[in-house]
Amino acid sequence: MKINPKNQEADVANIATTGNKGKGIRSDCQVVLELRQTGGIEIQLTSKVKVMYGESILRMCNEILGFYEIKDALLQIEDSGALDLVLTARLEAAIKKLTGSTKEYLPEILPQNQYQTAKDRDRFSRLYLPGNSPSLMINAGIHKPNGVILDLEDAVAASKKEEARYLVRNALRGLDFYGAERMVRINQIPAGLIDLDYIIPHNVNLILVPKCESADQIAQVNKRIKEIKKAKSISGDIWLMPIIESALGVLKALEIATSENVVAMAIGLEDYTADLGTRRTNEGTESFFARSMVVNACKAAGIQAIDSVFSDIADMEALKQNVLRSKALGFDGMGCIHPRQIRVIHDNFAPDEAEIDKAKKIVNAFIEATEKGLGVVSLGTKMIDPPVVKRAQHTIDMAISMGKLSPQWRNEFLTT
Repeated sequence: MKINPKNQEADVANIATTGNKGKGIRSDCQVVLELRQTGGIEIQLTSKVKVMYGESILRMCNEILGFYEIKDALLQIEDSGALDLVLTARLEAAIKKLTGSTKEYLPEILPQNQYQTAKDRDRFSRLYLPGNSPSLMINAGIHKPNGVILDLEDAVAASKKEEARYLVRNALRGLDFYGAERMVRINQIPAGLIDLDYIIPHNVNLILVPKCESADQIAQVNKRIKEIKKAKSISGDIWLMPIIESALGVLKALEIATSENVVAMAIGLEDYTADLGTRRTNEGTESFFARSMVVNACKAAGIQAIDSVFSDIADMEALKQNVLRSKALGFDGMGCIHPRQIRVIHDNFAPDEAEIDKAKKIVNAFIEATEKGLGVVSLGTKMIDPPVVKRAQHTIDMAISMGKLSPQWRNEFLTT
């Protein structure tokens, strides 16, 4: 029997596949949805946890199909331990591929996810996680990075961009981030403007803007954010972190850094060195100019400078040396691609004992001068300028927040 190509195309147009399956896939599922003309709803579930959770999964799937007014369909699910928020994201993405519906099936937002973050909060570490890989997201906050980045850009294949948006949206609502700053790296502008519709209404704290090359790109992002916030009656701040990844971006660093809502600016050295046509090295001589430009632009703008990720996740000593070089250049933090890198980054960006001792002497001298009504602060024979005092106080605050100094440090200092 010959198959009519037109009928075959019609059949394909009524079938959508989302999610992931296969060897090594955990905490995810593959959904295959076929819309039919008759026959009602048929659900075929393959799952290792079917005995325990099968009825719950089937009930939820029927509820979602009913929400979208689908009455005749074959739904095939191959489950590898997906959380409800993952399964609902996969099924919603499949439904919208076939129907074009604009309705959203949203999980409840966790009460502990309804926090905002300060402009100047610590951003020593930010952990990148692929936006279409739920197994890596689920417990990311347990590792205590300063920020968790759900990545919609380079870590997601072009064919998976759309369904990743639903997963990232649900993750923002339903995963516990344990107080980490909730970040999303959107796609390069203008494609990234579409991503904003999926994340701004769901209490994202900070947006990373990749391959940024002008202040106009940041203006476009701010404009779209304002439109969504107004439409959804959203209040609160949403910060931006542009990523400089090209020679042009480096030369435009200051205008980008001084843009509205920008609280930090990062450099991405893999793409930057590719743009130069050179190879990235641990020593970083090929990127010294670019990193210095980014640091100086950030300091001039009064924002944080964030260094690139270190790609060798096995060499902790090389990472330590990279962090120390980064700190010496003036960076305030860096990205990481594996949880094991977080501790090394925190320990080495934190002030060391010599820095803390010097800061204690400076802050104490300032307090004593203020108590005496003196307009000039001196330490020994040296005069201390206000910016030096401000930096010393910041060092004290960091040391206290990281458990390296007691909040009652001055009493102990005066005693000794």
